[in-house]
Amino acid sequence: MSTATPTIAPAALPVPRPLYWSVRRELWENRSIYLAPLAVAALVLFAMSIHGTVRLPQRVRAAAASDRGGPQITAVTPYAVAPAPIMFTTILVGMFFCLDALYGERRDRSILFWKSLPVSDRTAVLAKAAVPFVILPAIGFVLSVAVMSVLMALGTVVLLANGLRPASLWADVGVVSEPLIMLYGLAVHVLWHAPIYGWLLLISAWARRTPFLWAVLPPLALAAGEHLAFQTSYVGAFLRYRLGGAMKQAFILEGGKTGNISRLSQLDLLGFLATPGLWIGLIATAAFLVVAARLRRNREPI
Repeated sequence: MSTATPTIAPAALPVPRPLYWSVRRELWENRSIYLAPLAVAALVLFAMSIHGTVRLPQRVRAAAASDRGGPQITAVTPYAVAPAPIMFTTILVGMFFCLDALYGERRDRSILFWKSLPVSDRTAVLAKAAVPFVILPAIGFVLSVAVMSVLMALGTVVLLANGLRPASLWADVGVVSEPLIMLYGLAVHVLWHAPIYGWLLLISAWARRTPFLWAVLPPLALAAGEHLAFQTSYVGAFLRYRLGGAMKQAFILEGGKTGNISRLSQLDLLGFLATPGLWIGLIATAAFLVVAARLRRNREPI
């Protein structure tokens, strides 16, 4: 009489765990995700500490002596623009990361190892999409707030040392409203640029070589061909709208200026959510990610 040895089925992993470790893997393998914004933040802090803080007393006195009322825009401009290079860097890093995310693992044949793990292609693509959608905006926001905090502390010390009151500086910079505006702006740009990231991930999963050219040249060629053939620029206008239209849709701009956003009342959340282009872009993003996951499942190493 033989007794069968009972087999113990392996415990199923909770759904979020593979996604969590897949995101951790992206951070381990792509240190530029956090090193590039960190380097730009250090450079901005160094430059603004010299240009913005050392000459701050002179600008504050000049602004106070002028006849114009309102906030001392000239004095606080370096503090207001300090986060911009950091945010721009996170956008660039996100785009280049998406271009190489799925192409790179086929190029170095590491996809053979990662496919042997109990992680689905959908989870792998979502983990890569989480970098430009979540990780990089969070890094950009934290670094921007840290840089502004250090600059404000330095400016306060410099003003006190020169016998000036720092209260006006803190009020004009908007230490409470500015982080909220930055957080809202980051969320807006992530949602607005989502189809761009999705398109780049799709091209990264599909291209056998030079994914950058495949991602950029077809839209540009289509825009140029339309202009030459029909003397119209609908494709070019659409590309400009998708690349830079977030500000006009999500903010109430004063006098058409994109850089003068200093009040919470300029945030137009309802107008942004009511924009058809936002939801069409999100639907396109979902389609791009689904196709990218299917391509990853069927693609072989290069």
